[in-house]
Amino acid sequence: MTQSDSLIQASDRDGQALAPKQAHLIRSAYKVMGEKGLNNLSLQDVADEAGVSKAILPYYFDSKENLILLTMRWVLARVAQRIREAIAEPDSAEVKTSAMIDAIFVGPEPNRRFYLVFFDFLGYAARSDRFADVATTFHDICNSLYAEVVSLGQEEGVFRKGDAWEAATVVRALVDGIFTQWVQDRDWEASHLEYREMCKRSVLTYLTAGA
Repeated sequence: MTQSDSLIQASDRDGQALAPKQAHLIRSAYKVMGEKGLNNLSLQDVADEAGVSKAILPYYFDSKENLILLTMRWVLARVAQRIREAIAEPDSAEVKTSAMIDAIFVGPEPNRRFYLVFFDFLGYAARSDRFADVATTFHDICNSLYAEVVSLGQEEGVFRKGDAWEAATVVRALVDGIFTQWVQDRDWEASHLEYREMCKRSVLTYLTAGA
């Protein structure tokens, strides 16, 4: 079982993969989170989006907090798996880096929804250990994937020497920082490609400096 699989299943009561109905409710919750934010999320909104009775939600999730937690685990695991798959095939570290960033910049609409939700989630994580545990696990997964690429580049002699985990942390900061700027761009849909290429240049400039 990969770490992303564990992240999905961490709060599933029977420890198995999500049931189809539960997965449908989670996808509906994620859509509503992107539109209204975590603070304004209501079980009724989720039920309306999913086309079910509100009464069914407590059966699967017990509470609104559990619904948010499991939804975030599901979303973050999908992101981590997408990165893992993107870096699996390319041979060189520089090509892996480019593929990794392409996998993160999937498109204007999904990226905007993800970061609007993710920024809300970080506020919860700063105040709640349950949310913080999920955020920490996600960051550790991403850093380990980034560090894997960094280590390969160091072995190839194309990336700067030093602590691969520290470099991975900087790469994650660059990616999240560029997305923070992009989300605020009024022309966010048209500028998505420009920011993606900017991210590639920034990450590769950092990693290759002094190599």
